Amino acid sequence: MSDFEERTVGDLRIRIDRTLCVGFADCITEAPEAFVLDESGTAVFVKPEDVERERLLKACDVCPVDAITVWDADGAQIVPPSL
Repeated sequence: MSDFEERTVGDLRIRIDRTLCVGFADCITEAPEAFVLDESGTAVFVKPEDVERERLLKACDVCPVDAITVWDADGAQIVPPSL
């Protein structure tokens, strides 16, 4: 399995960095339709396209270790917010 899992959802490109994810599951708490923990305790996608955009962005943003990155249609990183 790759170190990254990536999906395009609408105009968002979302990537889970499996090497950073430690399984806190905050993303799942926010959007259980979009993410689950796999057998190794790492977040993976389920159906992120079924989640309303703002809730999906919040679910990605709550990751305490920034294992989920989101870019907009222009390629600008929006999660985690760049400084």
